[in-house]
Amino acid sequence: MIAEIYIKEIKYCFNTNEGLNISIPFHDGIHQVNCFYAPYFSVDPVRMGDFIGSVQEGGAVNFTNIKLNVHGNGTHTECVGHISKEIIPVNKIIKSPFASCTLISIYPTKRENGDLVIEKSTLEQFLNDFNSDALCIRTLPNDVTKKSRKYSGINPCYISSEAMQYLVELKVKHLLVDIPSVDREEDGGKLEAHRIFWSGDRANDCTITELIYVQDNIRDGSYLLLLQICSMDLDAVPSSPMLFSLSL
Repeated sequence: MIAEIYIKEIKYCFNTNEGLNISIPFHDGIHQVNCFYAPYFSVDPVRMGDFIGSVQEGGAVNFTNIKLNVHGNGTHTECVGHISKEIIPVNKIIKSPFASCTLISIYPTKRENGDLVIEKSTLEQFLNDFNSDALCIRTLPNDVTKKSRKYSGINPCYISSEAMQYLVELKVKHLLVDIPSVDREEDGGKLEAHRIFWSGDRANDCTITELIYVQDNIRDGSYLLLLQICSMDLDAVPSSPMLFSLSL
């Protein structure tokens, strides 16, 4: 179905049947992405007396419990509640699931200490004419092992505080990245990039989505973002963002 949407007073058309899912699903087994030494996502059938919640094991229905660490097991969207004393759930922050979005692909910079960092100078090369509400960053190289990588203890790529301040100045409302965190894995609890992104009034209106995966066949450019999230009263929830190509 062809639908129409107005973004900053410009009408765009998109095909609702051609969404591009850029999430890493939460799934059972060892071939799942994992970071911050989080327990693995797992699914287990309920067992009560003679009842077994597994059709494979002879039960009438599948009726399962899951063990989940939102920040460590798959694509998730978080809000300022991630770093605040106040309990602030994501589903109270997102007013609309739709946003204009720009997708860019960049190589992180390797610093002298070995850290891979998304720097301001790199972003400036791609975002001089940025005019979207959302920014999706695909880091290079972009191999498919991102979908099952074990990130704990390897100091993954992160965003410098200067680069994050630049994104705030560009008024990025929704930031989507294919790394475990916008901050360094171990930074002594500073979480500088998170705090910069959610500074001031922005805290009540902005989100960060981490651990996405954007396939190589999705070209850089402008899209419509559909930011789908689970209805859970948490600071971060599993999410399934989708991109739709736009035409005037």
